[in-house]
Amino acid sequence: MEIRQFTYVSMVAECGSMTKAAAKLFITQPALSNYVSKVEEDLGVKLFDRSANPLKLTYAGEQYVK
Repeated sequence: MEIRQFTYVSMVAECGSMTKAAAKLFITQPALSNYVSKVEEDLGVKLFDRSANPLKLTYAGEQYVK
């Protein structure tokens, strides 16, 4: 696991928004969204419930951040 993975996922969880997290991380929203999707694909689980507004961690996401 890279520190960047944890940093990006935890920032999205903290902000509840890909757009807000991307701004704080100084990257574009599409880049952050693609990166988080790649992490989820590598882990084989969804980390965020994207149907919720603001974004919420799934159980797997909570365990990942913990």
